[in-house]
Amino acid sequence: MNQWVAGAVLGTLAALAGSAVAATKQTVQKAPAGGPTMADYKKPSDQELKSKLTDLQYQVTQHGGTERAFQNEYWNNKAPGIYVDVVTGEPLFSSLDKYDSGTGWPSFTRPIDNGNVKTKTDQKLFMERTEVLSSKGDSHLGHVFDDGPGPDGKRFCMNSASMKFIPLEKMEAEGYGQYLKLFGAAGAAAATGAKAGSSVGKPEAKATVETATLAGGCFWGMEEILRKIPGIIETQVGYTGGDLKNATYNDVHKGTTGHAEAVEIKFDPKKITFAEVLGYFFRMHNPTTKNQQGNDVGSQYRSAIFYHSEAQRETAEKVKKQVSEAGKWRHPIVTEIVPAKEFWSAEAEHQKYLAKNPGGYTCHYMRD
Repeated sequence: MNQWVAGAVLGTLAALAGSAVAATKQTVQKAPAGGPTMADYKKPSDQELKSKLTDLQYQVTQHGGTERAFQNEYWNNKAPGIYVDVVTGEPLFSSLDKYDSGTGWPSFTRPIDNGNVKTKTDQKLFMERTEVLSSKGDSHLGHVFDDGPGPDGKRFCMNSASMKFIPLEKMEAEGYGQYLKLFGAAGAAAATGAKAGSSVGKPEAKATVETATLAGGCFWGMEEILRKIPGIIETQVGYTGGDLKNATYNDVHKGTTGHAEAVEIKFDPKKITFAEVLGYFFRMHNPTTKNQQGNDVGSQYRSAIFYHSEAQRETAEKVKKQVSEAGKWRHPIVTEIVPAKEFWSAEAEHQKYLAKNPGGYTCHYMRD
């Protein structure tokens, strides 16, 4: 039970390592040529700032304040675009590098350009931290930590109040057209002047963002592992697989609705494939127990892959077969592979539960 023996599964893990290496080569991101330069971004006078900014924006950017977690504008923003300094407008971060850290603040794996931010040691709160500021505006943005999911292991934990979000479809009009190239086909379409309300800027990132829905026991533990995997952009827990509309925890925990506790995942297929996601899935829970994970018993805790396309179904069948043939599990794998049904988001207290409640109950862990 504690060794993978199949070459196919080892190959999946090797592919994950390869993805990380490839991502490392792209870590230093430079802005595309053209458009405004950093010299064009200038900090207004203090009097102008007081009239331009809200009290919170002024306190955060000029005096190093911190806004409340989970109660700020961008912590859960999923739209494609870039984040700029609310003071000067200088480009800071891209939605392509934004991920759900579970902290309640906007988090990024890297700046849009390393030259657009600067750092200094912060001795506040009786501990040494690394403060992040905008290069030209000298605005306090937040802090950077060494616990991020990217190849550099960085988490840029920012304040929404320090930034202004520029949606993909408005980047050209607001003078950030040179950054559209970062968004591939969606950016190219926006650069041609596609009308607002068209597919541009909306999960057209479906070329760059894919959805996976997985169930394998209590969704708290699954989400806590999944959200930290490089290439996974965001996660949410909820209920799916049954027919009851507007399902709630009080409905599902009875085990009579047909729904399973599940995690809906948005991931970047350029950074991690669906097969690789499933490689993690089969390691974080026991796929041989039909309606049980740890102390949790009932059909709502079953093991299931809810596929969103024929390609996902084929991949799921293939990976399930590989894991079965690996011989790691003594009993047959009973994971269901079924079409995705409507997903009902769980209540707020269940989202990122273990991030909010460290040490809370979980029966999930990564097996060797």
